Amino acid sequence: MTTIQPYLRLAGLEPLIVRPETNFVNIGERTNVTGSKKFARLVRDNKYEEALSVARQQVENGAQILDVNMDDAMLDGVVAMTTYLNLLQSEPDIAKIPIMIDSSKFEIIEAGLKCVQGKCIVNSISMKEGEEKFIREANICKLFGAAVVVMAFDEKGQADTLERRVDICTRAYKILTEQVGFDPQDIIFDPNIFAIATGLEEHNNYAVDFIEATRIIKQRMPLAKISGGVSNLSFSFRGNDHVREAMHSVFLFHAIKAGMDMGIVNAGQLVVYDEIEPGLKQLCEDVIFNRNNDNNEATERLIQFAETVKAKGKEIIRDEAWRNDTVEARLTHSLINGITDYIELDTEEARVKYPRPLDVIEGPLMDGMNVVGDLFGAGKMFLPQVVKSARVMKKSVAWLTPYIEEEKRNNPEALQGSVAKVLLATVKGDVHDIGKNIVGVVLGCNGYDIIDLGVMVPADKILDTAIKENVDIVGLSGLITPSLDEMVHVAHEMKRRGMTQPLLIGGATTSRQHTAVKIAQQYDNGVVYVLDASRSVTVAGSLLNKDQKEKFLSDTAVEYEKLRDDFNKKRTIKQYLTYEQAQKNKVAIDWSTYTPVKPGVIGTKVLEDIDLSVLRGYIDWGPFFIAWELGGRFPQLLEDEVIGKEATKLYNDANALLDQLIKEKWLTAKGVVGFWPANSDGGDTVIVVAGGNEIRLESLRQQMKKTAGQPNFSLADFIMPAHEGKTDYIGAFSVTVEGIEEHIKAFESKHDDYNKIMLQALADRFAEASAEYLHERVRKEFWGYAPEEKLGTEELIKETYTGIRPAPGYPACPDHTEKYKLFELLGGEAVTGIHLTESLAMYPAASVCGWYFAHPKSQYFGVGKIKPDQVAAYAEKKDMPLEEITRWLRPILEEEA
Repeated sequence: MTTIQPYLRLAGLEPLIVRPETNFVNIGERTNVTGSKKFARLVRDNKYEEALSVARQQVENGAQILDVNMDDAMLDGVVAMTTYLNLLQSEPDIAKIPIMIDSSKFEIIEAGLKCVQGKCIVNSISMKEGEEKFIREANICKLFGAAVVVMAFDEKGQADTLERRVDICTRAYKILTEQVGFDPQDIIFDPNIFAIATGLEEHNNYAVDFIEATRIIKQRMPLAKISGGVSNLSFSFRGNDHVREAMHSVFLFHAIKAGMDMGIVNAGQLVVYDEIEPGLKQLCEDVIFNRNNDNNEATERLIQFAETVKAKGKEIIRDEAWRNDTVEARLTHSLINGITDYIELDTEEARVKYPRPLDVIEGPLMDGMNVVGDLFGAGKMFLPQVVKSARVMKKSVAWLTPYIEEEKRNNPEALQGSVAKVLLATVKGDVHDIGKNIVGVVLGCNGYDIIDLGVMVPADKILDTAIKENVDIVGLSGLITPSLDEMVHVAHEMKRRGMTQPLLIGGATTSRQHTAVKIAQQYDNGVVYVLDASRSVTVAGSLLNKDQKEKFLSDTAVEYEKLRDDFNKKRTIKQYLTYEQAQKNKVAIDWSTYTPVKPGVIGTKVLEDIDLSVLRGYIDWGPFFIAWELGGRFPQLLEDEVIGKEATKLYNDANALLDQLIKEKWLTAKGVVGFWPANSDGGDTVIVVAGGNEIRLESLRQQMKKTAGQPNFSLADFIMPAHEGKTDYIGAFSVTVEGIEEHIKAFESKHDDYNKIMLQALADRFAEASAEYLHERVRKEFWGYAPEEKLGTEELIKETYTGIRPAPGYPACPDHTEKYKLFELLGGEAVTGIHLTESLAMYPAASVCGWYFAHPKSQYFGVGKIKPDQVAAYAEKKDMPLEEITRWLRPILEEEA
């Protein structure tokens, strides 16, 4: 009789058995929306079939397990994971290897488990929210027959010492094997690989502790497996591949000997251990094992070595051979590489050579920009490079403009050309324009004449200008939800006026579905949703090509019709509770055991001129790169094999501008916080006592039918009801960053879109950083309910602290009109320095506001769709006409898009 060995046995269509002699299992991670820009773009664009090519490439490159992650704020993760895995399972050449379902949200993991065949891995579960949740999730994984990655993370946080790594893994192992019934070989521990050689002594033992923890875990639990993210180790040496490659190879050499079984590592950043130069190998081993490292001596020696390598790498001799080429080739070279040094000299040479100054634009300059457009479309150039190319183009055109104007005066008919015009505007009530500016630059780089009307543009001005200038395309942008209604209005007015120009729709709140269901039906001559700047060129080209336009609009109409049908089908499938039923299923909190902390400040406190150098440390860089269409996790994206080089350049440029604006005090950050006694009425209303008056804050409640044990959330659930007999508290805040306008104008005068957009993006980051900074001081000082909190930047970004700061207009409280009450409490425009537009957008645009909730159970959620019965009750409580409140809540009303 043959004994079945207790190996980790995984399977897609083919088995993968991890035997003792298997050595190391490579996990392919490119099918991850946070780690691959290409994959994220395809998924967001619903091009799932094309996204399969990313998985296929991973398999062809030797991945033995495929990690699939759909964690993105702009995606419905459950739908994305389900759709992609179902398609993937039908491709035998991909589905042959096991799948690792990777998500921080268990609902997405559970959706994935329902799709995969064979035996997969779940990444990950942990005890960070306690044993009860850990056991529940582990039972579900076991029910589906999955192996699990268990993070060394408990209620106290991530394990960062040898003792905690071993203790947490041991505790989890006992629970999984003794209570849940997991086979030991189906348990994979991730004991946390952290960065070393950071200069902080408490980090010096991270690597040796991981290796030693691996050894102890494998001794105590020999059938369990060990995994980890190797690239984390060397983050201190970002940009120095030579040192990083050596560190990874040395670390893996010893970690694998200690028992590490699998991991995510860039194969392109590995060298053969024996081929590492002896001096560097010794330095890496000293740092990894924390040897000869008193007073960070080993760390300093490795840093010094890295600087010598870096210096050698920077000994770049500028190749000026291109200066000997033709003027046309020189102009193209300058455009592609964003070089402004010689552009005026070369433009003048071309002007003298060509019959007319306009010929220079329509000839060599447009030829060069066509090359830029082709490279961008092929994914060989990235948005920051394209914006630099536009800067070169604008400087060249600025040099030619006086000559063109002179010719226009002398011979007006000679300048009548056929350049297509595109009108762009941010709609009435909305102040955000970074995305619109980027689209304008990209279209301008592709030969279009851009008329940018700016922000807060009324419909009549948009359409009057479009008619007067005889534009070929109208483009609308918007960030806040009221902008959606304004876009519907513009489309309706275009039809009423009998206009024929196609209408492009874009911006953060817009979507393909809303465009199809609400806007496209208002206008018959083409309404097209544009996901991002890179799509704008293709869309505009199709609309302006006589041979392509009819088919393009016909295909779009068919697609939108299907979206409308799908929307209507989903609407009938979803189940809702009545408003009364939803109220009864509120969050269950035992108020008898909770004593509210009285804030140290009652009323408001103003913080003038917050130190920008302090705020810099609170910046979350992820959204900054997303604004530049360079998606991915920061700082990992700086090492990405596709976008890493350009992302690093952009990061360095951003920090150089940060240095300048902080030193020269370009911007001023201001914050206001306030705290008041408050209690809920037991339903969805919070009564705030301020200055002897009562202000009633109204919140909306989730109404969709939930699984057993899952509440229908409302923000009012997190404030103690008045009938409990104790006083609770609520807070509010606003932050704004001022002073950007004069510097934006200065960059515009220099035709420098690159730094203009950079400054706008950094101002937004400072506003969000200010909100993070204030919230930390609120928790530890102003309210003081978590005075001993000690969190790093990464933990702040992940919001691992107690309490939340939801903002009116966002998923947990989607009604913008509650901003009126928030600003009334804070003292209005005079105190906050923020003006509310008629659509309740905030100006300056780099502004943030929200509420503070302190209860430990408070959490973010999305209200989602609600039924008319709740809207009617809500309107009555707010004493607003039903028609008016419906206008604000239309995006979430179940019967509407």
